[in-house]
Amino acid sequence: MTRKTHGGRFATLPLYGALLVGTIALGGCNLVTSDVVTGTVPDDYRQRHPIAVTEGEQSIVVFVGHARGNLTETQRDDVMGLARSWRREGTGSITADVPVDTRNSRAASAVYQEIRGLLASMGVPAHAITKRTYNVDDPRALATIRLSYPKMAAVAGPCGVWPADLGPSIYNPAYIENKQYYNFGCATQRNLAAMIDNPADLEQPRSETAAYAPRRSVAFDRYRKGQTTATSYPEAEKAKLSDTGK
Repeated sequence: MTRKTHGGRFATLPLYGALLVGTIALGGCNLVTSDVVTGTVPDDYRQRHPIAVTEGEQSIVVFVGHARGNLTETQRDDVMGLARSWRREGTGSITADVPVDTRNSRAASAVYQEIRGLLASMGVPAHAITKRTYNVDDPRALATIRLSYPKMAAVAGPCGVWPADLGPSIYNPAYIENKQYYNFGCATQRNLAAMIDNPADLEQPRSETAAYAPRRSVAFDRYRKGQTTATSYPEAEKAKLSDTGK
């Protein structure tokens, strides 16, 4: 292949150059690719709003009157319940925030000593109780004693994030491609995380508990004799209000 220059001479175009141009032109017709292109936002709501295991906090508030230096019966139950929960799920010491320089600071100090003794009676060691003092900005406010401890918790969210409009728009890929919007499923994941009693259940199953040996022995003995192993409840018929269905 040749071409004429301005000087009247002919120059030869290299053959490999022509082949290269042809290859590029033919390559532009290939619409099949093996690359998988994914969007920046996952389509699965469990991947957009995953449930994570982190360290949260469990706390209760004890109200203290300025003229009362001991716990009420309800408050004693609350403190004992906190101690039982701490023994089961606590990952750190119990912290008691006690007010100072307030109208009820003297009563709060006496209540704290009672709380400390009550926690000790429930099996909480002395080194696992930490006292912190704080001041109240408003002198008219009734300061409280706050008991808290860290524990493992499952969390999800935050919810209410709207990176794109839900309405019809050419700038909204989710609407055009009929995909889930970003915030879809966030509330469900957040509620599920709040209802999980033991966050470790998200990672692994719990170990099996021991079998109830007395009941198992009775069932095996009935099975050996050829009797039914079902449990009969004679009192169940007395609780019925109607004989319909018999």
